[in-house]
Amino acid sequence: MHAEKKNLFKILLRFLGPGFLVTVGFIDPGNWATNIAGGSEFGYDLLWVITLSTLMLILIQNMSAKVGIATGMSLAANIRERFPRVLSTLIGITIVLACVATDVAELLGGAIGFRLLFRVPLWIGALITVILEVFFIVTQRYHKLEKYILSFLGIISICYLIEIFIVNPEWGKIATAIVIPKISQSNIYIAMGILGAVVMPHNIFLHSNVIHSRNWGKTDEEKLKLLHYEKLDTTLAMTLGWAVNSSMIIVAAAVFFKNGVVVDSIQQASDTLKPLAGNLAGLLFAIALVFAGVSSSITSSMAEVNVITAFLGKPEDPKTTLYKIATFITALPSFFIILMGFDPFKILIFSQVILSLQLPFTLIPLLILCKNEKAMGKLKSSNTEFILAMVVSAVVIFLNIYLLYSTIQPQRG
Repeated sequence: MHAEKKNLFKILLRFLGPGFLVTVGFIDPGNWATNIAGGSEFGYDLLWVITLSTLMLILIQNMSAKVGIATGMSLAANIRERFPRVLSTLIGITIVLACVATDVAELLGGAIGFRLLFRVPLWIGALITVILEVFFIVTQRYHKLEKYILSFLGIISICYLIEIFIVNPEWGKIATAIVIPKISQSNIYIAMGILGAVVMPHNIFLHSNVIHSRNWGKTDEEKLKLLHYEKLDTTLAMTLGWAVNSSMIIVAAAVFFKNGVVVDSIQQASDTLKPLAGNLAGLLFAIALVFAGVSSSITSSMAEVNVITAFLGKPEDPKTTLYKIATFITALPSFFIILMGFDPFKILIFSQVILSLQLPFTLIPLLILCKNEKAMGKLKSSNTEFILAMVVSAVVIFLNIYLLYSTIQPQRG
């Protein structure tokens, strides 16, 4: 029995990885901006958004991975092949725009992190982030790259775990805020930003692609037998992401909200954190931000390469010119934003709202594919899974409409 359990554990380790790559994508600088803004302005009130969006994410990412396993193609390739050309082109354009918004967040975050650590200008920090991103993707094999990303994720997690102990938060308030929703016209914008920063559309496309790094068998029966390993990988990875994202809000609430400080920049967050929580907290903040910016920019570029090549009907071949261009092309708008001197913090939050607005264009095709027996075979979504996914999509669309309404209407005091 002991040998059997040991063997099962070895098999599990073989399948762990793709879900954690996705997790890095939603512990990115965009999350930092929205979580810090939410924690500093509303205390622990928006922790429930992290819980809700993580539960939604586990469901959606499982479905995305299943599309990749069942069809042997990424979500982007499936949409191009199985949807009308006009519709697939529209979806392709929206996800590329979401990728641009994602790159804005990743590069700005990395740039701010390097500035905090080494006092270099923002544009130099952004350039370093892009160079590292392209180097890791173009020169490394996937499994080696996966190990680097997992190491980066570990460093980020440890930094925030230590910060939690430093700031000594109010655990009683946290316990209720994690599960009890509090939503209003004043916090909907930040709440939607947090949702977009967790349920990121490019990550849904990414998971359906990187899942091919494992051998899931050739027949539906073989795939079904191994599917629970994918579910465990995804659930463990998303749970870790929930813990880190919740920690960001908790630290912001315990330090900034408690002291009546409304934070409007990541630089201010770092500067204010040092006198309120100590130099170690400030250092850990900067280190984690650098690793978050670099690692999430790598995974976002991996998603962008897949999206651009798949929607153009081209092979995802590292040797091609298109592949090399696709690793950094959506990063160019970030440099223009940095050089034009826009407020980085506001841009970070706005980029996450863009992701929320794009989500229906990703979720609806995913649902249609998962219920398509011709495409999915025996891995087709059950009625329960499909209904839950429809509810998730309806919630996202409703919140998008409410967000647009609340930004048009004057806020009430």
